[in-house]
Amino acid sequence: MSVNIESMSSLELNALIQRAKKRRNVLAKRKPALQTKAAVARLLKSAGWTFEELYGKGGNAAAPARKVARKAKSKVAGSKVAPKYRNPANAQETWSGRGRQPRWLAALTGAGRKLDEFKIK
Repeated sequence: MSVNIESMSSLELNALIQRAKKRRNVLAKRKPALQTKAAVARLLKSAGWTFEELYGKGGNAAAPARKVARKAKSKVAGSKVAPKYRNPANAQETWSGRGRQPRWLAALTGAGRKLDEFKIK
């Protein structure tokens, strides 16, 4: 998170300083990470567990190992659609009307021509 202090008023700066002091106090009260990890390891060992068994090989307690459900692909995703528009200057360039307009069509419609002029009949 980036804070632009140059554009902040005096009141905003004082509020930011107060928030920073509170955060510093919270962090100062925490035990060091290695000390906490050792305590957790002792607790797990006494219960008959290891980090790897509970959290995977990384041992990252913040992200326990679990399977991620994947979205099923749509049956129509990636299906071909007949073209609806054709470039009059190059008959090989067509567009189905789906997705972003191709450059040739955007340039022609931007120049004031109507989309219906390029429709394949």
